[in-house]
Amino acid sequence: MKKPKVEILYQDESIVVVNKPSGLLSVPDRFDVNIPNLKHLLAEIFGQTVRTVHRLDRDTSGVICFAFTEDAHRHLSQQFSAHTPRKTYWALVEGALATTEGTIDFPLVEDPRKPGRMMIAAKGLETHTAYRVLQQYQSVAWVAVNIFTGRTHQIRVHLRAIGHPLVGDPFYGQRSAFLVSSVKGKKFRLGKHATEQPLLERTALHAAQLAFLHPTTEQLVEFEAPLPKDVRAVLQQLEKWDSLTPKNKSE
Repeated sequence: MKKPKVEILYQDESIVVVNKPSGLLSVPDRFDVNIPNLKHLLAEIFGQTVRTVHRLDRDTSGVICFAFTEDAHRHLSQQFSAHTPRKTYWALVEGALATTEGTIDFPLVEDPRKPGRMMIAAKGLETHTAYRVLQQYQSVAWVAVNIFTGRTHQIRVHLRAIGHPLVGDPFYGQRSAFLVSSVKGKKFRLGKHATEQPLLERTALHAAQLAFLHPTTEQLVEFEAPLPKDVRAVLQQLEKWDSLTPKNKSE
C-alpha cells in the first residue's frame, strides 16, 4: 500500500505541525491499528514517539499539531482543554445563508441510536461555533468557521442544525459528493458510455489556520495550510457556473 504524503508545516524539538491530507486518520483506529494514520506515519518519519494533542476527522484536511516531548504534550493539552487555541476552518455548505455571519450554541451528545455520530440535546456538552460567509454562490456558500470548543463533529452538526450541512458529508449532509453537473446543468456534456467522476468525494471541510502558545517559548505561533486540490477544483467550477454575478459562461 502506498503511503500518504505528509506535508510538514513546522517542526522543532517540541512539536510538529502538519497539513493532514483528507482520507487519512489522525490517530490509530480503535478496532484496526493497521489502518494508516498520521500519528504512526510521523513516528516512522522522525524515529521517535509522537504524542496526540488534538484530532481532525478522517475526511477533514488541514493543520494539525502533535507533540514530541511529555512537557510539550502536557502544555498543549492544557491549552486545548481550556479551548484557548484559535482554530479556523473553511467549509462548503449547502444553500444560501440568511445572514452573513452568526453563532451557534447548541449542546451536543453522542447519538445513542447511531454510535459514532453526534446530535443536539438540551443536556449535552456546551458547544460554541461562529461562522462568516466568505462567498455566496447560487446553490452553496463558502464559509469560514471558528470553533471555541472541540466537540466531535461539532461543525458538521451545527451547520446542519441551521439548515446548511456541509457538501459531501456522508453522515449529516444531503449528498456524498460534488458533481460538476449539479451546477453546470444543461451545459454539462458526457460521453455516451462515460460515467461522471465527482470533483469532491468527501466532507468539504479544511482546517485552514491554527494558533496557540508554543509550549517551550510560550510565544504565539500561527500556522496555515493551503487548500487541497479537490476543494480548489470545486471552487473554480463554482466561480464559473454557480456565481451570483452573471458571467460569460462559454465552453
